Amino acid sequence: MATLLIEDPIFRQHRVPPGHPERPERLSAVGAALAEPAFAGLIRREAPRADLDRILLAHAPSYVDELRASAPTEGVAQIEADSYLCPESFSVALHAAGAACFAVDTVMSGAAANAFVALRPPGHHAEVDRPMGFCLFNNAAIAARHAQQKHGASRIAIVDWDVHHGNGTQAIFWSDPSVLYASTHQMPLYPGTGAISETGVGNIVNAPLSAGDEGAEFVEAMGERILPAIEAFAPDLIIISAGFDAHWRDPLAAINLTEKDFAWATEAVMDIAGRLSGGRIVSLLEGGYDLIGLADSAAAHVAALMQA
Repeated sequence: MATLLIEDPIFRQHRVPPGHPERPERLSAVGAALAEPAFAGLIRREAPRADLDRILLAHAPSYVDELRASAPTEGVAQIEADSYLCPESFSVALHAAGAACFAVDTVMSGAAANAFVALRPPGHHAEVDRPMGFCLFNNAAIAARHAQQKHGASRIAIVDWDVHHGNGTQAIFWSDPSVLYASTHQMPLYPGTGAISETGVGNIVNAPLSAGDEGAEFVEAMGERILPAIEAFAPDLIIISAGFDAHWRDPLAAINLTEKDFAWATEAVMDIAGRLSGGRIVSLLEGGYDLIGLADSAAAHVAALMQA
């Protein structure tokens, strides 16, 4: 079986102010990298639009209504410190969630070995009832709930290596033992959550890194805390919140990873998935704001997934 890649021009329709780091050019860079001949074997699909009932698996109805009503008729509107809407943003966010759910459907059905979804806006900061940190809907949380509801998956592991802690994902699953959330991230750094002491009901595992840490510290955090937790959990499906802003080139943090570190992490998660989860992995793009670092890291990540 091949790896599924979901990419869609609609994701570039979510516009932000000039100079904003979460810009449409991010997906242009990823798309160009994945257009190389080495990726000819990917199954390529566009992003379907999620029905609202999928969004409500992770978000409050009042929040969805408020977000839809906040979209401007023209231009760009600020809705919180770092997040913006343009007229197309609500529809784009529905397609991002829809792509995540479609990836789950494809992998759970066995039609693809695994999947990578090159989407925006990202999701892991979005909480049940508020946007945050560039994020509108929590794509990973929606995908996990969709896998449980539609496919009967009883145990979902979400591993998050974005350099910023996924406070939204952690909050959504804080009291839910059926979902493991395991994150490595820089701390202290936005959004201020992600301490080792934050454990939920035993289903939250945080492995903070410090500014200046490199691949060795990342491998240690993954090897000592994240990977053993996933293995012990024995999930039916692994969802990766694949942020690449821990790359040394990235302007929003101070972790010094390379694309080889992301390839290693991908292979380590794939090893567990192959033994315990039927190989089932759905990877969703989160952060990554230097275009070269993002493109190189996403390419290394997808190349690793293609070895399944």
